Amino acid sequence: MFGLFAICGYQFAPRIADISDAQQWWIDPADVGLADRRSTPSAAGYGRLNELNLRRVNIAAIKQHWPDMLQVAGSLVTNQVRAYDLIRMMMAEGRITSLGRAFAHYGRIFKSMHLLHVAHLEDYRRMMGAQLNVGEGRNGLARAVFFGNLGQLKRGYERGMEDQLGALGLGLNAIVYWNSLYIDAAVKKLAAGGMKISPEIRAHLSPLQWEHISFVGSYPFNRPELPGRLRDLRDPADADDDLEQ
Repeated sequence: MFGLFAICGYQFAPRIADISDAQQWWIDPADVGLADRRSTPSAAGYGRLNELNLRRVNIAAIKQHWPDMLQVAGSLVTNQVRAYDLIRMMMAEGRITSLGRAFAHYGRIFKSMHLLHVAHLEDYRRMMGAQLNVGEGRNGLARAVFFGNLGQLKRGYERGMEDQLGALGLGLNAIVYWNSLYIDAAVKKLAAGGMKISPEIRAHLSPLQWEHISFVGSYPFNRPELPGRLRDLRDPADADDDLEQ
């Protein structure tokens, strides 16, 4: 996962249990053309990190499969590869392929950096916490939408489960889009009225809210007669009015 995220230009920053026992990896300078001979971690000058029983990243495997790794990254970014095809490229008969092994070693570089950042950078840990909160907010909204089957997939076949998850995704996206439109409109109206809303406050506004939505009842899908505009915003004093359908 670290390798796939990194090669696609993303940062994978999970919370790792028992981080003190996690394996750390090192790069031999000779493998990347920075030394004339192979060295050991102590000779490479890693200081106190040498006490962590470092293991060496296989740079040769990464170099050998780099063109194929770039092709996988391009296929992922352009949505040309399915999860099934990706697993097939990484695994064969229950064993990891040479391409999968190259991705694993590539990911170990970024996993080691991640572990060091978690141990030493408070801002990095704060960033992780913020991202995890976003994920939990999304999951909370999904549980609220998926109330009918108590969050359980009841279809016993693949296509049926795909249909359920697709419908759930459609509902989530609709709520997030709706909330985003009206949060933006509310902020602009408050700002026009003279209320200063700082970037710090704006950064904490989230479209993953559902207290104003009733999930029980009928669901009309008729478009309101509002050509070119949104619905009128409600006054905060009327917050106890009927829930938005």
